[in-house]
Amino acid sequence: MANLTHIDETGAARMVDVGDKDVTERVAVAVAVVTMRPETLALLERGAHKKGDVLAVARVAGIQAAKKCPDLIPLCHPLMLTSVAVDFRIDIEQSCVHIEGRCKVSGKTGVEMEALTAVSVAALTVYDMCKAVDRDIEIRSVRLRSKTGGKSGDWQAGDRGGDAC
Repeated sequence: MANLTHIDETGAARMVDVGDKDVTERVAVAVAVVTMRPETLALLERGAHKKGDVLAVARVAGIQAAKKCPDLIPLCHPLMLTSVAVDFRIDIEQSCVHIEGRCKVSGKTGVEMEALTAVSVAALTVYDMCKAVDRDIEIRSVRLRSKTGGKSGDWQAGDRGGDAC
């Protein structure tokens, strides 16, 4: 079994030393799903929410969150992100919004936490902006979909039925 890298031999928390790692291009993709009432989703789709364009605000919030990741997650390394994208797909049939966050860096450590933070904060922003009209909103299925680069190589999540709502 692999050891936890953020715990030293005494059990104390530590930031992992990445000084000897090679600089490689690293990409991580994370996803989240936000379910809501059909009427709420219709407001998003039309851009008719009284607070404005919910998905535009959530996109900016997700990008900003990825850049602030080491301020939120104590043992994360500060990274010079080269790209952050947050995209949405409205699923009328399932009454949900699929969120995908993609982060990229040329560096010595991965960007998985940044991608996960991006989709989490984007989902929370959707919730925050829509809670006045829908208290039944649910955030679910926040997970890493894939990562590339680094010593451990590429990784792809197992199929869970297309990130269904």
